[in-house]
Amino acid sequence: MPGQERLQKILARAGHGSRRQAEEIIAAGRVLIDGRVAKLGDKADPAEHTITIDGQPLRLRPEPSYVVLNKPTGYMCSRSDPHHDRFVYELLPETLQTRVLTVGRLDIESEGLLILTDDGELAHRLTHPSYAVPRTYHCVVQGPPDAVKRMAGGIELEDGRAKPLRAVALGPEAGGLGVEIVLAEGKKREVRRLCEAVGLKVVRLTRTSYGPLTLGHLKSGQWRWLKPGEIEALRKIVKLEDDED
Repeated sequence: MPGQERLQKILARAGHGSRRQAEEIIAAGRVLIDGRVAKLGDKADPAEHTITIDGQPLRLRPEPSYVVLNKPTGYMCSRSDPHHDRFVYELLPETLQTRVLTVGRLDIESEGLLILTDDGELAHRLTHPSYAVPRTYHCVVQGPPDAVKRMAGGIELEDGRAKPLRAVALGPEAGGLGVEIVLAEGKKREVRRLCEAVGLKVVRLTRTSYGPLTLGHLKSGQWRWLKPGEIEALRKIVKLEDDED
């Protein structure tokens, strides 16, 4: 029936843990649909059925928002700072500014792809090292070209060893040498610290992809909603696939 979906999905969307935790709540007999004790596998439509948990009506949260922004340089990934006056949230509509949060960060001098969402579980998994979600960076650097090969072999940083999934020189570009670096660890300012460790000065740093999501033709300072297929691809890469109907 249109509008019906698995009960555990409804509970998870209402903030009652993950899908698996919602299944445990259902199995414990804590959920009723129209006064009947629900069971695993049940489907419902919150607009047509009365769903209660522990005797209290289920309150659904608004559907999550998913946004991609091409962050310009000079903007901070925070809401306020006494030393700066430009923040990425100002580039979004007012209705989104206080709702979404950045998935990870780009430092003030860096630019490129930035995901913002209020889907906390997805944001957590996209940034957690255990999921090893690759991020691709295009850099313009100055320094010895052979340093890129040394970087590719891994470098000891103060907070542990960092080894790019990929680090290759692309050739001369305006301002220096073009380099592509792919990382999955997400250490703080990792690209800049890797370059510094091998004697490379970063002139420009742009994140061009995050997992399956690419910057595409989005201009600097512009944002757009993620398409359903893009959201699905992000969820899949961190093992948050939707249950089958």
